[in-house]
This record gives sequence, structure tokens and C-alpha cells, in this order.
Amino acid sequence: MIRTFFPEDRVGRSLTLSTMAFALSSGVFYTVSTLYFTLVIGLGATTVGLGLGIAGGAGVLASYASGWLADRVGAHRVQTVATLCNGLAMLAYTLASDAVGFTLVACLAALMRSASSTSKQAMLARWYTGPERVVVRARMRVVTNVFIGLGTLAAASALLAGTAVAYRAAMIASGVLLLAASVPLARLGSRVPELAARMAAPAQDQAPVGGPSPLKDRTYLASVACNAVVAVQFGLLTVGVPLWVASTHAPTAVVSVLLVLNTVVVAVLQVRVSRGVHDVRRAGIAVRRASWLLALACGLYALAGYGNVVTACVLLLLAGFAHALGEILGEAGGWGMAFELADQRNAGAYQGLSQTGYAIAAMVSPVLVTATAVEHGTVGWLALAVLFVAGGTGAAAVARRHRPRAASVPDSPAAAGTGAKPR
Repeated sequence: MIRTFFPEDRVGRSLTLSTMAFALSSGVFYTVSTLYFTLVIGLGATTVGLGLGIAGGAGVLASYASGWLADRVGAHRVQTVATLCNGLAMLAYTLASDAVGFTLVACLAALMRSASSTSKQAMLARWYTGPERVVVRARMRVVTNVFIGLGTLAAASALLAGTAVAYRAAMIASGVLLLAASVPLARLGSRVPELAARMAAPAQDQAPVGGPSPLKDRTYLASVACNAVVAVQFGLLTVGVPLWVASTHAPTAVVSVLLVLNTVVVAVLQVRVSRGVHDVRRAGIAVRRASWLLALACGLYALAGYGNVVTACVLLLLAGFAHALGEILGEAGGWGMAFELADQRNAGAYQGLSQTGYAIAAMVSPVLVTATAVEHGTVGWLALAVLFVAGGTGAAAVARRHRPRAASVPDSPAAAGTGAKPR
């Protein structure tokens, strides 16, 4: 935990500090945004959903484009600017007064959030090497979950006040936190002289004979597609499970318990299960095991609809635990495949394509989960289980057929400036 929250190398420390502020902002935003849009701006729920849907599409387009840009101007620069602009977009929400203004701001925020996410992946891919990439990414996820929770708790004061002033103050706080998240990133260039050389592709690699486009890499495309299918599971916890719990005999408060359980499992086990998945075949196996756990969770969620209060609560808790284990395994395996199947000469573009897959999954999952599990009950849950197993099996097959490529970018110490020896 000390290494997770207080990394030794300067790049890791700056990324962690930025992630803390970013996650705090996200926790505040997720808690109050819907109420702010409807009660303060005065938008209808349908308008909010449509605006956020359009913004989600813009975010998908930005994922790959920002990775391409990161290869040319430097991933750290893209992340710094994107995080700063995201903060400005969050502050701009307080100036939106109608549906058009809201949608434009939402699109800008989604574009910058996607660019920030992709450029962070590119930074990890270029600065760290081998197993350290996945472990550092796992630590970032732990930090993200913990600080989103803290941001959610902080935003509870706005919910308790329930006034327009309180909601507006929370939105301003979310924007200010994002502006603060850009500060550690902006200072990286001066603190770590080697950073710029590692973050952008060498000039000769931008020629036609350089690294291939990920759009022409069939193995990578297949990996992205399979992992995106498994990533649909994120819509379960945020959309499907709350709606499903309301239809069972279990009290709705169980939803909060399941969210806390998920956060605890991620914080305690994410780094541990991420070790070793830098090996592509082991990463594929991790994704396949994750799909089995997710399928088990779907079955348990379905059974909870047939029990009394006690039985439903027990089954939901067991399902939530299996779901959380599947989530952390799937994330770890997906990171391993995204990093190790990529050609490092175009690391940004490859990570951009990977993030595009996750963005599409995030956009599709609420509709898919609602149309299956929530609308059709047991049959829908079984359909989701089959979908997850298919995605996990496909990912394992892609990993099994992988043949290591020659290293295209020489390794260098991730902890430059700390006296670490090259790996």
C-alpha cells in the first residue's frame, strides 16, 4: 500500500498525485451531476441522457485520436493539456443554461476525459517495461477506486443540503480538483529530463517503414474486441444490479453494500492478481477465468430473484464477490494483453485503440444490460453469462496463438533520476 500511494520514482509519484485529484473530482461529479443537470439547469431526464449519449460517442472517437497524437507530441503533454481542459469543461457546466450548452460542454468533457485516459496508458507503456507496466496500472486503479469513494463521501454534504448553491459548489469543486490534477503532470517535464524522449516515438519511426498501424494488426484488433466484450461487465454494477435488486425481495440498501464490497476487493487484491500477467498467455488465461467468474455472478444474480429476503441478500453478496473477482482478473488480463501485444513504436496509437474498445463497451453496456438482465430476468442473465464466456474464451485463444515480436524500443529505467539500473 505504501508503494501504491507513495511511489518511489518521480513519474509514478506524479501520476499517482494526479490520479488522486482526478478520482476525487470523479467521485464528486458522479454523485451530484445528474441532480445538478435536472434540478439546477432544469433539463429533463431524457435530454440529459441524450446529451451524455452524444458525449459518449465523442469520447469514443477521441480515444484513438489522442493515442495517435501522443506518439507525435508526447503522451505527458497530451495528458497535461487534456486534464487541464477537462477541468475547464467541468467549470463550464456551471455556465450552461440550456440543452445545447449542456451537450457542448458534455462533449468537451468526454473528449478530454478520453484523451487523458489514453495518454495515461501511453505513458505507462513507454515509461515502464515488462511486468512493471501492469503492476503500476493496477496500483493506479486502486488509487482511483479509493479516491472516488472519498469524493463520493465528500459530495454527500451537497446532497444533504439539497440546494442549488450546494450543487453548484460541488461542480466547481470537481473542476478545481481537475485543474489541480494537471499540476503534477505539468511539472514532470522539468523534473525528469528523460521523459520527453521516452513519451514520443523517435522521428524515424514516424516514417512509413516505422511501426505498423494497430488498425492493421489483426491480433491486436481481436484482443481489443474480446476484452471489450468482457468489459461490458462494468454496466452490471452501475446500471443492471441496482435495477435488479429493486425487483427482488432484498432491500435496496444492498446496492450500497455491493459497491463497498467491490471497492474493498479492488483495493486489497487488484495489485496481487495483476502480478505475472505481463506474459500474454497468462493474461489471456486471466481474462478467461474472469469470464467464468462473471458468468457465475450472472447465475447468482438471477437466482436472487427467486429467494426470500435472507436468501436474496446472501445470493447477491456471493454474486457481488464473484463479480468483483472477475472484474479485477479481467482488468489485469486486459492490461497485460494491451501492453504486451502492442508494437512499442506506436505505443500511443495501440493504447488508443485499446481504450477505444473500453469506451465502446462503456457506451453499449447500459443499454445491453437493461435489454437483457433487467428486461428478461433469468434468460437475460444467462445470455450475459454466455456473452462473457465467449469474450473470455476468445481472449485466451488470441493470447495462445501470439508469437512474441522483436523488441522495437529499447528498455530504459522507469525510475530515471532515482539511480535505478536499466531493466
